[in-house]
Amino acid sequence: MQQLIKPVAVEVEGGKPGKDGELSVGPVYRCILAKDGFPPPKPGMSTSWELFSVAADKYSGNRMLGWRELTNGKLGAYLWKTYGEVFKEVLHIGSALRHLGAEPGSRVGIYGINCPQWIIAMQACNGYNLICVPLYDTLGAAAVDYVIDHAEIDFVFVQDTKVKGVRTLPVNEQHFSTLFRTIICFTSLTDELRNDATNLGVKPYSWNEFILLGKDYPSNPIPPQCHDICTIMYTSGTSGNPKGVILTHDNHAMYVRSVEVFMEQFEEKMTVDDVYLSFLPLAHILDRMIEEYFFFKGASVGYYHGDLNALREDLMELRPTLFTGVPRVFERVHGGILKALDELRPMRRKVFNFLYQYKLSWMKAGYSHKTASRLADFLAFRKVNARLGGRIRLIISGGAPISSELEEFLRVTSCSYFVQGYGLTETCGLSSVNIPDDMSMIGTVGVPSTYNEVRLVEVPEMGYDPLANPSRGEICVRGKTLFSGYFKNEELTREVIKDGWFHTGDIGEMRPDGVLKIIDRKKNIFKLSQGEYVAVEFLEKVYSISTIVEDIWVYGDSFQSTLVAVVVPHQENTMKWAELKGYSGSFSELCSLDQLRDHILLDLKAIAEKEKLKGFEQIKGVFLDPEPFDIEKGLVTPTMKKRRPQMKKHYEEDINRLYRGLAGVKKSNGIM
Repeated sequence: MQQLIKPVAVEVEGGKPGKDGELSVGPVYRCILAKDGFPPPKPGMSTSWELFSVAADKYSGNRMLGWRELTNGKLGAYLWKTYGEVFKEVLHIGSALRHLGAEPGSRVGIYGINCPQWIIAMQACNGYNLICVPLYDTLGAAAVDYVIDHAEIDFVFVQDTKVKGVRTLPVNEQHFSTLFRTIICFTSLTDELRNDATNLGVKPYSWNEFILLGKDYPSNPIPPQCHDICTIMYTSGTSGNPKGVILTHDNHAMYVRSVEVFMEQFEEKMTVDDVYLSFLPLAHILDRMIEEYFFFKGASVGYYHGDLNALREDLMELRPTLFTGVPRVFERVHGGILKALDELRPMRRKVFNFLYQYKLSWMKAGYSHKTASRLADFLAFRKVNARLGGRIRLIISGGAPISSELEEFLRVTSCSYFVQGYGLTETCGLSSVNIPDDMSMIGTVGVPSTYNEVRLVEVPEMGYDPLANPSRGEICVRGKTLFSGYFKNEELTREVIKDGWFHTGDIGEMRPDGVLKIIDRKKNIFKLSQGEYVAVEFLEKVYSISTIVEDIWVYGDSFQSTLVAVVVPHQENTMKWAELKGYSGSFSELCSLDQLRDHILLDLKAIAEKEKLKGFEQIKGVFLDPEPFDIEKGLVTPTMKKRRPQMKKHYEEDINRLYRGLAGVKKSNGIM
């Protein structure tokens, strides 16, 4: 991926100070590839359906969708459907939907983990101008029920293991029968489900039965127009009901075109031989859009077998060339590598560290990861790539900011190109992306993508000014991949889209060269009792540097003058601390020790002093929870963002106890 030109950002409109109560706005930046306007679209790239159908004709014999089957308790090799085979199956599924009354604009739910049937159902929606509505069970049954009702879904494709979840959704039998016309199972149907659904007036089909129905009643595709709705993708959100993000076929097509234009700037291109391992949820925008790009290229997508804890088995079997993950995934990869290093003899660890610093120095000098030190790659770092299957050429991190330390580590040791991007469901994927092998972009999310513009807007209550130095403010995005609005929620749409700009709610810092860095979240601020504003996500990121902290939730409110936190200690490092200090017991028992609590408080205090945090930003009390903040408790979203109202409710007693304890300390010290 040696660069031909560097797709940096250019300023296309200057910033302006606010007038008469208006907010100041920063300069407008575009990718240099769009400095004179967005590049024109190419023929065959106007809708999601066109992207796929053109590729199916061009790459008919290529492997498209792969999966593994379980035989006698053992997973086999990947099995594949070609583009031609998938296209025929898509026509059968679409024809069956048409026969059962699906009209252009009908909403079709898809509920299950990533698999070939998921994509075939999605492409059938595209081909017959139906609206795909992904469903995701980690939102919780109530949220899935809400989406089905809110989107007015007529047909639902369901994974066999999720069928029971669908059966628990209805409030009553009448609610069930008015929502669904048809349920189609990804595989087969049990007699019990078939009888229950029939008694409720819902027609159930197995996958093969639905295919045969489509064969018996063939129907030609109804190609969508670019302005037609392609999907309504509900975002989990951190509070309230999910929001239905409306994305058109034009949004999807322009995103794929954006990636294609960006990739054309590099010598080493993605080809039909590339392979992607799909395990991030297809119900989210990141995985969905990567797969659509792969389909456009005629490349292959293999699906994980369903167990994230055994993902390495799929990596070793599929040996993908692209690996995409969220920071939590890469933290686990990093942790595994560090653990392996700890088990090496001291001399070998010294050699690894020397090779790391040696290669890093050459990469900082401008050399690519391939040319910085082939010897270091051969002696040490090819083993890191081998942990991901041995053929990885490109790593993409998205979903949340990755730490600069981890990004540097992956750039140096993975023997592959690494990029981090920034985007939301509302921007149909990446709205900015950094550049491979450009070490100056570590810690940033790069420059605007080809068909987007980015600017910052003043946030006076947080002290962020885009015309100051450094330039900071709320990130706003405008462009071809921007969503049309929230389904059935015009008020919220008007709230976030102003003068064509989408106000993301994220706080960014813009370098003079148009490179963007995420530093905060607008809504995650609160005021303490003495009037100080606290940017909580920023603090959580700072305090997460602690090696004994696995996760942290910082809390404060306008009735309190100090901050407290709930900390999930890092289990392995906690056990090491206990051994060093002579304490014994399970991890849960150690988390109840006052000594561990005091140790963590001192560590957080040291970090606060090192990072020069203000006094009111320092944490004065902590509660230790051995259990992680997880989706099942409703404490985090599927993308691991903290759901703060739910966190407050869950830990309310612990928070109150912390504040009572702090008040008691003040009284005993004569402060109160």
